[in-house]
Formats: sequence, C-alpha cells, structure tokens
Amino acid sequence: MIGLVSLLLNSFWLMLPAYLPNNCAVIFGGGRPLDFGKNYGDGRRILGDGKTFRGTIGGTISGILAGLLLNLIAPHLGLPTFGSGFGQIPILVGLSFGAMLGDITAAFLKRRLGLKRGDKFPVLDQLDFVFGAWILTYLLAPVWFKENFTLPVMIAVLIITPLLHRITNIIGYRIGTKKEPW
Repeated sequence: MIGLVSLLLNSFWLMLPAYLPNNCAVIFGGGRPLDFGKNYGDGRRILGDGKTFRGTIGGTISGILAGLLLNLIAPHLGLPTFGSGFGQIPILVGLSFGAMLGDITAAFLKRRLGLKRGDKFPVLDQLDFVFGAWILTYLLAPVWFKENFTLPVMIAVLIITPLLHRITNIIGYRIGTKKEPW
C-alpha cells in the first residue's frame, strides 16, 4: 500500500508544473486571442477566443514558477526534482508550455470538428495537456523525462488526471471562472 501511495504522490508531484498552467490561464486569460480572430480554411475560427496570449503566457509562467518552488522543497520531502541550475529550465518549460500547447492543439482539433468553445470532447479534454507536456518535455529533456516518467508513473498520471480534471472543473464552475462544469 505504501508503494501505491508513493507512486501516486510522485506522479502528482511530477505533473504539478503541467497541471497548473491551464488553471492559471483561466485566471490570467482574456485579451488578444492567439489566432487574432482569424478563420481557418474551413471557415471556422482557428482556435477561438478562449486561447489568448495573456492566458498562455500567464499559465506557462505560473507552471514554471511553481516548478521552481517545488524544486526548492522537493529534497526536504524526498520527492523528485525538476533538475538543477539551468537544467531545470527546459524541464519546466517543457511541462508548463507543453501543457499549454496540448490544450491549444486540442482547441484546434475541436474547431476542425465543428465543436464550439466549451463543448465536451471526452478523453481529449482531460488528457490533451498531459500529452503536450510529455512530448515537449521529452524533446527538451529526454534523459530527465525517461528517468522520471517511468511506465508506472505514466499509467498513474493517466488514471488520476481525469479525476483531478473533473474536480477542478467543478470547482471552477462553482466559483464562476468556468462556464461549464466539464
């Protein structure tokens, strides 16, 4: 049982710099949309008003700052670190900005399918940012990624993330920062 608890805690810890950006993007969002209000060749918006420069930058910076803070306390808690010195920057950029890129990619796909902002797309809505974070982190820091995101950790993340996603969306809906509870 202790092994399972440790696995879940480490998995959650490793994903915190990726979990925070999309939530913070809602807080910092607004302003100029990433697609500048332009339509794609199919006549639909490229991304939509929900993906903004301010939200993307604010979310990414929030994830990076959270990772730097977590790195300071990780050794005292016996939890994994996000590298050290300048080596932590590509890791934290990969996790944070990668999460934002995953969400942006999902918005692009949803627009191509004719789905509007806030429309449900099961699985993609819950895991888009995870895959974005994993892919970019792997590209920027492959050794660290392979050492930390082992198969058991990745499986744990794929299980706990949809649960956390649902809980945070319900909270966001109830406090008025999200229009839908999904």
